[in-house]
Amino acid sequence: MRAQEIRRMAALEDNHWWYRERRAILRAEVRRLRPGRALDVGAAGGGNTLVLVEEGWEATATDCSELAVEVARGRGLRAVQADARDLPVESGSVDLVTALDVLEHIEEDYLATEQIARVLRPGGRALIAVPCDMSLWSAHDYAVGHVRRYCRDSLIGVVEKAGLRVERLWSWNVLLRPLIARHRHSSTGSDHLRPVSPLVNAGLSAVVRLERCLPVGSLRGVTLFLRARLES
Repeated sequence: MRAQEIRRMAALEDNHWWYRERRAILRAEVRRLRPGRALDVGAAGGGNTLVLVEEGWEATATDCSELAVEVARGRGLRAVQADARDLPVESGSVDLVTALDVLEHIEEDYLATEQIARVLRPGGRALIAVPCDMSLWSAHDYAVGHVRRYCRDSLIGVVEKAGLRVERLWSWNVLLRPLIARHRHSSTGSDHLRPVSPLVNAGLSAVVRLERCLPVGSLRGVTLFLRARLES
């Protein structure tokens, strides 16, 4: 991610509907687990790392960008500059690894999932999110440095190849997919980093929250979430 985009994301993510609702998923997932040591890979400015800390985890943010690390530290977080393909963390020392919208930036994504599996303790969990469906490929993907979008099989494949067992796989932003697809195909850059009017922001948040009550996780969305476990 470019330095300019890291600064913009850090400024917007506290209130922007997309980041806020993604953090709600993260919060719900970690509340299922007993807090321990967590590693937030590709943390950017640390918005997700803050959720982990708030939920009682001993969390460390990692990012390959020196600026991202500085931003995260400025928010009071423990942060380390590191490549997701070579994490400076002891093997078998982490209870939870989060990698939300990270793998799609890495050509050798299998190296990143191998590192996630390596640092997890037996029984540890990984929570991964990636953009899905190459039919949604647009200028947005170029703007934020994606090298791919995933289908269910490709995401499961790279996770299982690393030795992790998939516990759950589901789609997110299903209800908004038609609107997002139409917007993306006419856009000229990233739409995650643009300010949204309060009214539109509230409306989009309401639609995404509605998804939590509906059985739509098996349908096509904009993002895939995956929860996996390292077997004992």
